[in-house]
Formats: sequence, structure tokens, C-alpha cells
Amino acid sequence: MSEPHIETPQEMDDANARPVDRPAPTGGKMAGTPPESQHDSEVLLEVDHVTLRFGGVVALNDVSFSLRKGEIFGLIGPNGAGKTTCFNAMTGVYRPTSGGIRFQGQSIVGKKKHEITRGGIARTFQNVRLFPEMTALENVMVGADAHHKTSVLGALFRGPRHWREERTGRERSLQLLRFVGIDKRAGEVSRNLSYGEQRRLEIARALATNPTLLCLDEPAAGFNPAEKAELLALIRRIRDTGVTVLLIEHDMRLVMGVTDRIVVLEFGKKIAEGTPAEVRDNPAVIAAYLGVPTDAA
Repeated sequence: MSEPHIETPQEMDDANARPVDRPAPTGGKMAGTPPESQHDSEVLLEVDHVTLRFGGVVALNDVSFSLRKGEIFGLIGPNGAGKTTCFNAMTGVYRPTSGGIRFQGQSIVGKKKHEITRGGIARTFQNVRLFPEMTALENVMVGADAHHKTSVLGALFRGPRHWREERTGRERSLQLLRFVGIDKRAGEVSRNLSYGEQRRLEIARALATNPTLLCLDEPAAGFNPAEKAELLALIRRIRDTGVTVLLIEHDMRLVMGVTDRIVVLEFGKKIAEGTPAEVRDNPAVIAAYLGVPTDAA
């Protein structure tokens, strides 16, 4: 019997994706402006021999990989592979048992979540985490607050800096809602938005923190094919503003169609790394996803 092969997926058709005619500044650049180098060799994030244990359970086992500036990087694997745990270690939710994590050359191990966010790493979550009684605009403004410098007293007495930052944050939040395609819902309470709109709102809120690296945890979960096509186009636009993207996703067609490089985890260990084509044809990856022994013939 011949070795199983994962078929090459065609990229989703961007023609169905929602156009954005008024670009929003993200990552210090305007949408549609190419990054300095799509394949920049500068290392942005390093995960260095990270192990994470919960009692007797080894959730991550000596995992190492690096992200280069300006790329879309995929982190994939079967359920329980350790993908979200790895995200949590990078964003301050968990502290590694051993190993290091460096962002722009500086260790972020032991830093608090808000410190990591201010340092340039933003993320979304598997499950939507919005403020349900706040409007879409207010939710995004919460993200913009991450870089406000107004003191508690300044905010209490509404000084000039407070008003300046409030106005700037509101303008930027509206631009980001337009960027993700839901600006017409700006005044709507977030719990009244559709599931797809809530996912987009989470991305807008993450972008409001002005990240250098955006980590998306299964952003296409629950999407129909048309919504996935729009998401794929949105991820590319985000990268084109100069923001590096780290993507966890179960939809292999989406991952293969949008990423530059991929790391595959299984049971907390890295089993493959490479381009989408290299990963797709890797026997260990085929075995992990299809349950076929690597030596099957």
C-alpha cells in the first residue's frame, strides 16, 4: 500500500474577501504598505528548549523554534498537542518549567501579561473574550488603553492628556473596526454581534495594542468557507502592515494557504518544521493527523 499523502490545498479565493478601502495604521505602517522584507532574516521571537510541566504531566517537552520578522508562522498539531499551552507560555499566562523565551532579543520569562502586551505581543483566544455589555468601539478602545500614559489622578480629574489620549484612542479604534470590516457595527453592544463579527472584533482589539507580533488562537473556529476566505485575506493584510503573525489553526487548508513556515507539535513535542509543502509531505505529520505509522508501506 502506498504511503498516505495529504493533498495540496489551493489557496482560498481572495475575490470573495471583503475589501477595505480605507486603510488603518497598524504596527506603525499603513495597511497595504509592504513590510521591509516579507522574508526578513531578523529573528523576532525565540522559543528555546521550553519545557512546561503541570505536576506529572509534561505539556511541552523541550520545544524550540523561532519566528522571523514579517512572516506568517503556523503552529499546528492534533488536539492536545500543546499549541495553546505554548501560546500561554509566550504571553505570560504560564511560566516555563525550564528553557527560555526571548522577544526582540530580551527574555520575557516571568514578565506579567500586561508587560508582555505593552512590549509588543498581542493575542486572541480560542473562545471569544469580549466585554459583552460594551459596544464594539468600546471593546477596541480597551486595547488602545494599553499604551495610555495618563496617571490615575489625571484620568480622575480628566486632564488635557486624558482627553488627548481618549480622542486618539477613539479615532484609532474606529480605523481598526474599518480595517477588519465591522465599522458599521461600532455602536452595537458586542453580545449582539454575530459570531464572525465578534471574532473580527477580537482581532481589532488586539491590534489596538499596537503589536509587533500578533498571536491568533484558532481564529477560524466556527467559520463557514466564505468567512474563512475573508479571514485569510485579513491575515495577509495584517502582515502587510508590518505586523508578524503567529497562527494556531485546525483548518489545514487555511494554514497551508497563508503561512510562510509551520511548526508541528504532537504530545508536547516538536515533530516537524518547514514550509507548508515540506510539512504537508512529512511522514511524521501524516502519522500524527491520520494515525498511520511512519513506516507504513
